[in-house]
Amino acid sequence: MSLLKLEDVCKAYQMGKVVVPVLKNINLEIERGEYVSIMGPSGSGKSTLMNLVGALDRPTEGRVLLKGKDISRLPDDRLATIRQRMVGFVFQQFNLIPRLTAMENVELPMWFAGVPKKERIKRARDLLVQVGLGDRLTHKPTELSGGQMQRVAIARALANRPEIILADEPTGNLDSKSGEEIAKILSGLNDEGKTIIIVTHSPELARMAKRIISLRDGEIVDDRVS
Repeated sequence: MSLLKLEDVCKAYQMGKVVVPVLKNINLEIERGEYVSIMGPSGSGKSTLMNLVGALDRPTEGRVLLKGKDISRLPDDRLATIRQRMVGFVFQQFNLIPRLTAMENVELPMWFAGVPKKERIKRARDLLVQVGLGDRLTHKPTELSGGQMQRVAIARALANRPEIILADEPTGNLDSKSGEEIAKILSGLNDEGKTIIIVTHSPELARMAKRIISLRDGEIVDDRVS
């Protein structure tokens, strides 16, 4: 059974009186432990596909199956639970809370999940050490470089032990050296067994993945092992 499966998925948005198709008849399977990159020009449907995979949105037609269960028509509260337990998100803009320290930012998803304080403090510290920020635990985002903020974001994404890490342009706001460091961290997580799915414009980052899916005009035009 695939970890993730999309069957005949279409997504369209209503823009006034006009229906705008974004994804068309997407069929896709991703196995546990894969490292997949999704590429394509602006407007190709990459982010929309990421939102469907991450239970942030629902398809207009078709089914999205996570571990064999159709999540396409679940209510918002069930989708929120799935996101909390099974998916870790890494965004281009980091999305850290400025007034919180690195530790507190990583603890936050565990707080929402009801993890006891002692356990979440230990795990937050361990995760920050894992991504090379053991000496930045009490620093706030404004005291960190872009690369360091993205490392905090990766640690936060791992907080609730998700089965899937979704990264949307994770190196888009970073210099080349910091981008290479983030790419290595993602590859290391995949080596440890995490399923990684990234959306990127960067051919260099895409080649770090073991499978590259190319979108154009809302359709998969290429799906190959890198």
